[in-house]
Amino acid sequence: MGAFEIPPFDAATTALARAVAAKTQNDGVMSVAGGGDTMAALANAGVNDQFSYVSTAGGAFLEWLEGKRLPGVEALRID
Repeated sequence: MGAFEIPPFDAATTALARAVAAKTQNDGVMSVAGGGDTMAALANAGVNDQFSYVSTAGGAFLEWLEGKRLPGVEALRID
């Protein structure tokens, strides 16, 4: 998984993306993906619109999932 830009190394990444998309569409599984490279891999597999949530952010997205406060979001808060 990972080198989705170069066949045949794209096979595992594409298979995983399609399997998660199928579980989301058929079984109601919540699927979450993030990061520019991940988005490109999902697009390459043809499933980027079949996930529950896709974020363009990579590292910031992971920090948000961990529950950390993001400085850019905090600056917009009105208390």
